[in-house]
Amino acid sequence: MAIGASFSSEALKLDCATETEKIARSLREVLSRRFKKRGIVVAMSGGIDSSVVGALCVRALGKERVLGLLMPERDSSEDTLRLSRLITEHLEMPTVCEDITGVLEAVGCYKRRDEAIQSVVPEYGPSYKCKIVLPSVLDDERYRIFSVVVQSPEGEQTKVRLTPAAYLGIVAATNFKQRTRKMLEYYHADRLNYAVSGTPNRQEYDQGFFVKLGDGAADIKPIAHLYKTQVYQMAEFLGVPEEICRRPPTTDTYSMQQSQDEFYFSVPYDKMDLCLYGKNQGVSPGDVAAAAEMTAEQVERVYRDIDAKRNATRYLHTPPLLVDKVEEISS
Repeated sequence: MAIGASFSSEALKLDCATETEKIARSLREVLSRRFKKRGIVVAMSGGIDSSVVGALCVRALGKERVLGLLMPERDSSEDTLRLSRLITEHLEMPTVCEDITGVLEAVGCYKRRDEAIQSVVPEYGPSYKCKIVLPSVLDDERYRIFSVVVQSPEGEQTKVRLTPAAYLGIVAATNFKQRTRKMLEYYHADRLNYAVSGTPNRQEYDQGFFVKLGDGAADIKPIAHLYKTQVYQMAEFLGVPEEICRRPPTTDTYSMQQSQDEFYFSVPYDKMDLCLYGKNQGVSPGDVAAAAEMTAEQVERVYRDIDAKRNATRYLHTPPLLVDKVEEISS
């Protein structure tokens, strides 16, 4: 472990060959001995995390036992389906494409979201685009509140602070997307007698950047222990196409282009990795600051934000609770 004055980005350097074999061994063990499943389903988004998970599953099980599931919808980036096909064709894995727009329309995903936005931007309509954003934690100590950014058909953008009700309404509606995708993942897993793989990295898993019973649901999460920068190292080692490796981390949830740091983390992923690792290892803010090219005050704010998100999202990690103990039935 690198601490004190010797702390640097090298602390996150990974032995990718050893890590690949460890994850592959674990995948084979879990599927054959614990789950008794024939293969695994991976939702492929064209992003770095799902691409690495797909590559690891193919490495562990063979391409014929991994199903790549592509699930675009009308707000998806133009690159989503193209890059998803790029990685699945590169890995030569079987694929199924399910456009989930119709399901989302049927449950009122877009309508409910639009109504929540209209409560603060009355002129917002179907021809508009939108995203929600959070101020950077690096700027100052102010209390950070989500805003919605809307773009008119003429291209004019407006940013409006969200009320609590509007924010919760938008998030509740857009969560239909992750839960619909998970429903289809388990449909295909059930018909094939497969398990379902999750794709969160350590940042997302630790900080609660997932939807409960949506993308947070899975039978195994192969890279949840890896920091985002380590996922990029694994991608290079596993031969993930360069275009995917160069793609900035996005949410691909709203109709406007949006990075993960402006939506949730408020810090670029490489700096966030160093702060999260430093906090986990007890490294002082001053030592992390030197490595991350930040000030000690900025690192201290990130440390506090890490704690705040852990507290706020603990519910997402909590399994169903029982009123009284139920003894497990042994076979």
